[in-house]
Parts: sequence; structure tokens; C-alpha cells
Amino acid sequence: MSRKYFGTDGVRGKANEPPITPQTVLRLAMAAAERFRRGDHRHTAVIGKDTRLSGYMLEPALTAGFISMGMDVVLVGPMPTPAVAMLTRSMRADLGVVISASHNPFEDNGIKLFGPDGYKLSDQVESEIEDLMESGNFALSPSAGLGRARRMEDAPGRYIEFVKQTFPRGKRLDGLKVVVDCAHGAAYRVAPTVFWELGAEVVPVGVNPNGLNINQKCGATDPVMMCEQVVTHGADIGIALDGDADRLIVADENGRRLDGDQLMALIAGNWHRQGRLRGGGVVATVMSNLGFERHLKSIGLAMVRTPVGDRYVVEHMVKHQFNVGGEQSGHIILNDYVTTGDALIAALQVLSVVAETQRPVSEVCRVFEPVPQLLRNVRINGGFPLEDASVKSAIVAAEAELGKSGRLLIRPSGTEPVIRVMAEGDDPAMVGSVVDTLIGAIQRAAGS
Repeated sequence: MSRKYFGTDGVRGKANEPPITPQTVLRLAMAAAERFRRGDHRHTAVIGKDTRLSGYMLEPALTAGFISMGMDVVLVGPMPTPAVAMLTRSMRADLGVVISASHNPFEDNGIKLFGPDGYKLSDQVESEIEDLMESGNFALSPSAGLGRARRMEDAPGRYIEFVKQTFPRGKRLDGLKVVVDCAHGAAYRVAPTVFWELGAEVVPVGVNPNGLNINQKCGATDPVMMCEQVVTHGADIGIALDGDADRLIVADENGRRLDGDQLMALIAGNWHRQGRLRGGGVVATVMSNLGFERHLKSIGLAMVRTPVGDRYVVEHMVKHQFNVGGEQSGHIILNDYVTTGDALIAALQVLSVVAETQRPVSEVCRVFEPVPQLLRNVRINGGFPLEDASVKSAIVAAEAELGKSGRLLIRPSGTEPVIRVMAEGDDPAMVGSVVDTLIGAIQRAAGS
């Protein structure tokens, strides 16, 4: 299904360049309002954003589009993506919108849409919105029926209390020192508050957004600073969020990084022991480590793999009644509580095990030994190098070399002009050689 505007996670691109321009975003809002017109009630859209400078440009454009279609708008300001999903469902709104490019640098921005159920839209619905954007086949509101906009001052407090309620009743984080890296992003106010109110000693970093520094040498996609701060402050754990707080990366007390696979293994194992785990395993993506899959099998659980993108993980979880899923990158979906990845809720589930066992994070959270895995990106300037005969031949040879004890994954990114090459296997030298060979073949085919 070919789409013009939507990628793997909403509409994304360079701010003030197509499609992330006020004109396109205005039209997107109008088309989405038309698609979600459902009855005669007063329709509402909830709009949140991260801390990018371009959010000030896109928020009014979205607001104008919804108002022109007779839809009221609730503006919640900088808030995590999962908070907007929660508020959309809690307030019985018709649409939720997040202005964010997630883990990307400040120059980028994007639009994520949630339906009235709080879930991200399906490919089919996104295609229907695109068709409406292209055709302009939507009915503007008469003057007397225009929508209204208001700011929701208590949105942060509502979300903070919602997150805290997911922590085991009667438990506290007293005695734990926690470094919280908010990536100068959407959770810079709410995240430190959650952990402090539950009793932790909090060392907040990445909490001074200026519109230009989101994800800049900080956060879940660059957790080096967070790891260093854990050691510097003698903290028990480090928690790094990305720009819109739907990704989580953790560091143990020694400053060693723990990715989404380790955290999902911990949560799934804990819930399995408690009899809470549904679906007989975990829903992950093709990027999750083979060591994670082997670990789950060793404790009688299965791993189901989906294409990359937390939206596809969620769709499988809902359809097949799983309640733990996510991505190695740190999107962790616990749909007993939420409809999308929520870094704070996932962090509290990790911390609940740490608090319960009273053991160091290095012992509690390093659940399995990862199989050597190497991921590299090849930047391309258009074209289709993966269709080149020489690249196809190199892929066949690489798969044969890795054999049944390894895995190979090559895919175009849905958010950047790059091709991702990932290989894993028990022999790290072989993995490195395979990736280098494939990178070279793709670069030659792409003329780069």
C-alpha cells in the first residue's frame, strides 16, 4: 500500500519543508476531522507536542484545521505521546494528535494521530485520510458551528496520577536514587515528578529544553550522559527517555546500558511468575535479539515477531490478546494500562522488581546474554539499491554464511533516508564481516 504522507509512525519530515509545512498540516487536520466525523455530538481533538521550536508553527495550523471543520480543540502543551493517547480515551475525544518527531533531532517534526480508542491509526485509516487530503472532499463548518480551542491546565497532573496508579499498590521507591534523563523533551516536567512523588531521590537531567536541544547528546537514543551521571552520583539506576517519552533505556548502577529487549524480558518474566502474563509470551519485532528469543523459550514462553514499528506490535497484541510487547529500541507496550509505548509506566514496572528484590539493577535487569548483533545504516539519495542484482546476490550469500544460528535483516527506514542492515550470530567476527560486505554492496549499487 503506497502512501504519500504517512510513514511507519505518522507523518514525519524536516520542519517547514513538505510535508511538515503549515499548509499540509492544516489540510491533514481537516481531512482527519472529516474521517472521524461520527454523529451529531460536539467533536473534540486533543493536541499535545514535544519541545521542538517548530511545534509553535504546527500547533496553530492543526488547531485552525480542526476548528474550521467544527471540531473543538484541547491544547495540553508539551506532554508525552502516551499521555495524549490516554487523555484522548479518558476524555472521550474523537482524535488525539501529537506534534513530535520522537527521537529525531530538532530540525525534524511529525504528526502522530490517535483514534478515539487511544490507539494509533491503522494503515487503512491513514490511507483514507490521505485520499481526503488529495481530493479535498470534506465539508467546512458554517460560521456558527466553528470549533473552539482551550488550554487544559490540569493535563500534567492527570497524567502523573495515572502513571503512579500503575505502580504496585502500597509500594514505594524510598531509598532508591534515580537519574532521569528527559532528553530536553516532552516529559521534562512530568517524569521527575512521578519518581519523586513515589519516594525516590531524583537526579533530573535533560530538563532544560530551548526548542533546539531535544535529543541532543542525551535521552534514550544517546544514553552516554545518563550512564555517566549514574556513576557520578552513585545512583541505583538510570532512566533515559526519548523526546516524546515513549521509549525507555535503562542503565544499571555501574552505568551499563540495558535495552528494550532486556526490560521486556524482565517484565514478562515477572508477570509470568505472578500469573499475569497473557498470550503465552511477548510480541516483539524483527529487530529483537536472538538471545531474547532463546531466553523466552527456556522459560516456556514464545516470541512473536512483527515488522518494525510499535504500531504493528500493538495491532498483534490486541488481536491475539498479549499484554507485553515492544521493541529493542525501548518502545514497551503494557496494554493492561496503556494503548501505546509509555516509558514511565515501563520504568515503574522495572523499578517494582528492583524495589521488591532489594538487589542491584545489574543483577535484576540483565536477564539474558545477548547474541552478538550489529546494526549499521547506509544513507541513500533516492533510488532502489535493494533491487539491484548484485545486492540481492550478496544477501543470499550472507544468509548462507550465517546459517540457522544467525539472522539477517535489511530494510529501508520508515523515518529517514537510510537502509538499515542488521546481522546477528554467535560468531561476532562473522557478523561484522557479513555487515561490512552488505554495506559495501548497497553503497556501490546506490552510487555513494
